[in-house]
Amino acid sequence: MEEPINKAYAMLSSSLNLPIKELYSQACKVRDSFWGNKIFVYGFLYLSTFCKNNCAFCQYRSGNKNEERYRKTLQELLEAGKRLADDGVHLLDLTLGEDLHYIAEENFFRLEEIVSELHTKIGLPIMVSPGVITKEQLQKLKKAGASWYACYQETHDRELFKNLRLNQDFNIRKQARLNAKEAGLLVEDGLLTGVGEDNDILLYSIEEMYGEPLSQVRAMSYVPHECTFPSTAGDTLEERREHELKAIALMRILMPNRLIPASLDVDGLEGLTMRLNAGANVVTSIVPSGWGFAGVASKELDIDNNNRSVKAVRKKAEELGLQIATADEYAMWIKEQNTL
Repeated sequence: MEEPINKAYAMLSSSLNLPIKELYSQACKVRDSFWGNKIFVYGFLYLSTFCKNNCAFCQYRSGNKNEERYRKTLQELLEAGKRLADDGVHLLDLTLGEDLHYIAEENFFRLEEIVSELHTKIGLPIMVSPGVITKEQLQKLKKAGASWYACYQETHDRELFKNLRLNQDFNIRKQARLNAKEAGLLVEDGLLTGVGEDNDILLYSIEEMYGEPLSQVRAMSYVPHECTFPSTAGDTLEERREHELKAIALMRILMPNRLIPASLDVDGLEGLTMRLNAGANVVTSIVPSGWGFAGVASKELDIDNNNRSVKAVRKKAEELGLQIATADEYAMWIKEQNTL
């Protein structure tokens, strides 16, 4: 692995020195050569906003006692998931905090049931983001019908990790993704930008992600809230976005065959163009209006005005010469990944 990693770092360092417009242009050329003009769209279901962790960057951190929390019922999830499926999403992203109501060993059957019911009754691939869970629990999710496991490191710099994911274990979090891959799940990792990383840390994180058996890699800008306090709160909006877009472009150049999301959760529909123009080929955080589901970083942005809809995304994508892929095309890609 050492030689490919060295080549990867050299490629990253070289690409980072490109003029910014040329970097994005190169990333889009790489994307188009592997994926054509097709993109994928993911529906988002935030099951629970309760979490046992106290991450410095998250408004749902356990230390935020002013947050109004919820847990959605199975029926609410099924109705919203059906709506998203009818709208044309390719996948349902079932996200929750590390909520012991679902992930404690004695309660895990609740999450298994939800995954099984969504998969059986709606028929779409399911991504589950429950935080760190055991190898046995990952196997149960796979058996229940999950296709994906997402677990974000946020940074691969261990000191910065300590400042972001307070009192959490770097190695255990990384091992959870490896266990998920072993259980037969497709795996996603992700970066948070604008939290104190310099170019070297950014490159190192991307290099580390390159070395993991990931099918999807993500970058998202930090969104400050009154209750969050990363050590880098002085980073400007422009600095946070620049590092996110650089990360998307660099990941695309280095990992052309992996899915890379453009999230609607940071800047809503208005921010979609810049992310697609940096090389992303998935649009995530499509949230159904009127069901009371929150976003993660921006819990209300563009939800109730239908700007986080497939229809709105399709219009924006077509303006850029991109098309939403068919369900069969996404299913074929999943099948190919499962044979690797």
